[in-house]
Amino acid sequence: MPSFNKLLVANRGEIASRVMRSAQDKGYRTVAVFSDPDEGASHVTLADEAVRIGEGPVGSSYLDIDAIIGAAKASGADAIHPGYGFLSERASFAEACEAAGIVFVGPSADAIRLMGDKAASKRRMIEAGVPCVPGYEGDDQSDDRFVAESKNIGFPLMVKAAAGGGGRGMRLVNDPADLVAALRSARSEAKNAFGDDRLLLERAVSEPRHVEIQIFGDTQGNVVHLNERDCSVQRRHQKVLEEAPSPALDAKLRAEMGAAAVLAASAISYVGAGTVEFLLGQDGEFYFLEMNTRLQVEHPVTELTTGLDLVALQLDVAAGKSLPFSQADVGLKGHAIEARLYAEDPRGDFLPQTGSVLLWEPAAGTGVRTDHGLATGTEVSPFYDPMLAKIIAHGADREEARRRLVRAIQDTVILGVTTNKEFLVEALETGEFAEGEATTGFVGRHFPEGLAVREPTFEAVAVAASILCGEDGHGWRSNSWTAHPIMIGHGDTVLSILVEPSGDSLHLSALGETGQLHILSRTPDKLRYRMGNHIKVARYVIGERQLYLDLGGALFRFEDTTYAPAASGEGKGGGILRAPMSGSIIGVDVEVGDRVSRGQALAVLEAMKMEHRITSLVDGVIETVGIKKGMQVSARDVLITIRADEA
Repeated sequence: MPSFNKLLVANRGEIASRVMRSAQDKGYRTVAVFSDPDEGASHVTLADEAVRIGEGPVGSSYLDIDAIIGAAKASGADAIHPGYGFLSERASFAEACEAAGIVFVGPSADAIRLMGDKAASKRRMIEAGVPCVPGYEGDDQSDDRFVAESKNIGFPLMVKAAAGGGGRGMRLVNDPADLVAALRSARSEAKNAFGDDRLLLERAVSEPRHVEIQIFGDTQGNVVHLNERDCSVQRRHQKVLEEAPSPALDAKLRAEMGAAAVLAASAISYVGAGTVEFLLGQDGEFYFLEMNTRLQVEHPVTELTTGLDLVALQLDVAAGKSLPFSQADVGLKGHAIEARLYAEDPRGDFLPQTGSVLLWEPAAGTGVRTDHGLATGTEVSPFYDPMLAKIIAHGADREEARRRLVRAIQDTVILGVTTNKEFLVEALETGEFAEGEATTGFVGRHFPEGLAVREPTFEAVAVAASILCGEDGHGWRSNSWTAHPIMIGHGDTVLSILVEPSGDSLHLSALGETGQLHILSRTPDKLRYRMGNHIKVARYVIGERQLYLDLGGALFRFEDTTYAPAASGEGKGGGILRAPMSGSIIGVDVEVGDRVSRGQALAVLEAMKMEHRITSLVDGVIETVGIKKGMQVSARDVLITIRADEA
């Protein structure tokens, strides 16, 4: 039996912290690894010791196998847990651990390699009798072959990266005329994400459920499933909401899908935690999608509904112990739902965001769990995935879990960096989700253009003015004036507010309304106030003349522009293209003097594991190109300027 005493976690953020807590509970010493931007991160302070492994980019840190093995040797760690993402599904990493005499907390390198190849894994599943989606997963990767095979498969179909996952290298093709372009785009993204541009085709299952089965195997040949999770609410093939059990399954279908998942795992002698993912059609038929040979992001909903600690089980199995229960012992208690909190702008095409977490307070309460690696002051870097935290709620039934989760998200305070917090609440409160009817088309159907822009209310403006008037520069605290106009920016709009103080009250005029705000108490990040007959609490933080405000879960960002200089324009006709976020330029398709048209792709920016096309907003001629392939850029950097055609 392998044994170990010190565990290195080859990951970062919330999953590194989560793994360490279970490891420490079982008596293991823990070692964190960190890149330069993560030196002060929560997972580093939680560990018993930590080792620097490189600079910010993942290729120079969390994907550097030699650096991580070196960190394990330097710290005396005799086991490594990969978490998820990064190296967790790299067979070469499992092999490097074995060669170094270090226990790898995960399946064998052979299992990782086979199931990481979407084409090869699908062929093995077909051989094992696991139902699979019709498609093409052959070695001939020519466009001509894909076009020919598409005629047999039919449209719509999915182009998928053979070595991929997480939605990268994946394209939905509805029209045969778009197939070749989709192949080229998917190849490029797959090559950048996985170093492998092989693709496969699958028939697109219309409006399916995405249902996955958690499986566990040990070295004695025992394999069980731990029920299912429904992960149908997705955006760009990235999961947003997950739950257990699935509202779409009854006991019979659960047993059938569970048996298919155990068959899939047994066919490759799987050891450890893994997930077999299926598409569930509206006709009740289900098809193998892929197998993830690691712990899943959404594993907490399984833990809350089974009472099991999956990380503790991983450590026991890695130490050679057999599973302490049989299939008949696996229970199902209540319902759990998880929401992924992302650093992204749901009002700006869900683009990933960077910046500082100026205020962080996770929610608490009965049945509420938050897995995170955040603290006030955390910097959200462009180098890593934009998921910041997972907020999970458990209840006696689905509705109780949903209600608790809505409240928990609203009570979660995260200010500074833009997040999808409001989007999560709106998604959970739609009738379709509340009734358990959501499919993979849910987000596109209900939020085709993301969240609508939130216009500031009089109450929000009044609260903002009361906070800003208490800051140095406006004189409210000294009561040196009776009435004073201040200017507050919100988006592209500048609002004028007339403020008249009287003790701890303010009389305000703005947006064509007037009202009285009574300040009951104030701390550096909390304002308790009364307007009319209502007493409420606002959370806030101020950074660089920006006021970030949370009013009961409604988020606003105001700028104190009273003394700000006039802003300069962006150039005639929108001809200045700026970086929507920090990242790396991986392609530039134009030169100075080129004529371009509105909507034409001019460059490609890679940030937070995704490719983003920079397109022209006008018809015109390229005036300047300030970027080149491989260049790192920051949000709002000028990339390209265009001389727009005269109207």
